[in-house]
Amino acid sequence: MTDIQSTLDELTKHTDKRTSVFEIEIQELKNHSLTLSGRLLDQAQLDELHRLLPGLKLDTDLVRILSRGAGERVHVTTNLTGLYERPTFGMPLSSELCYGTELEVLDQEKHWVLTRQRDGYLGWAYRPYLGEGLAPTPSHLVLAPAVEVRAEPDATSEVVTRVVGGTGVVVETTQDGWSHIAANKAGWIPSKDLRGIADLPQAVEEKHKTILEDSKRMTGVPYLWGGTSGNGVDCSGLARLLHRWIGVEIPRDADMQYRAAKRVEAPFEVGDLFFFAEGDSKRDITHVGICLGGWRMVHSSRVNNGVYTDDLQQRKSLMDIYVGAGSFLR
Repeated sequence: MTDIQSTLDELTKHTDKRTSVFEIEIQELKNHSLTLSGRLLDQAQLDELHRLLPGLKLDTDLVRILSRGAGERVHVTTNLTGLYERPTFGMPLSSELCYGTELEVLDQEKHWVLTRQRDGYLGWAYRPYLGEGLAPTPSHLVLAPAVEVRAEPDATSEVVTRVVGGTGVVVETTQDGWSHIAANKAGWIPSKDLRGIADLPQAVEEKHKTILEDSKRMTGVPYLWGGTSGNGVDCSGLARLLHRWIGVEIPRDADMQYRAAKRVEAPFEVGDLFFFAEGDSKRDITHVGICLGGWRMVHSSRVNNGVYTDDLQQRKSLMDIYVGAGSFLR
């Protein structure tokens, strides 16, 4: 029994809860028959249990497999909502989801659903903030960190809602420098705060130029662990948003970005990502910044309490924990 429990403990320990589920308990061991209960993300994990526990007959009737083909698809219907490790608002944010984000429902507890995003990122979302099916295909991305949506194409008109940077919206009509958008609530925003999906930069040089300009939009936005918007953003959320604004989707967290990026060396280019590792974390990579050319970078940090630029060669505290650089553009 001890060896079996140790095997399960090791599997639990090495499961990344951001992308997988392994919650298995022993119910009974009798005459080489092992009864298990709990939850797994997919069938492959169950197959792995059979492989790691040879000589035992596994009774897994009480084990739920959460992903069995295409699950229910939903989308975020509020302007912004939180994603959590557990089904409660009492947990720190894991991330945030803007209007229209597509999610697959894997499990449910009362008013909460365990969801999976297209990139495999898991988390609990509040079900009343989600709508069935998919949102309309967006025609534009919101560029401002956050922008007021008004009832009329007039800066003095009533505010009906707000949308945050990176949100995909449908532009229905334009008038005198204003665009009427369909999002969680319909209304008007300045056309300058939108970028058409069809107008996203294609050439690498144009992407570099656009990231350089876009980074200025976020200056001064406060730091927020798990934040992804102009209401507050963390380091990897900023990197992801600046890439989204040029049509490039990258993983959510800094360590995931590090593993997925192509390794690059100096001389660095605009848009390269600088990665750092602080010694007091379980993760191998704990911070990321976006290169603005040379060793200059923009990043969201607790030290600065927000989004600002730094020159790494003038910041010994950052150079001491610098690990390397990677890119999704080269």
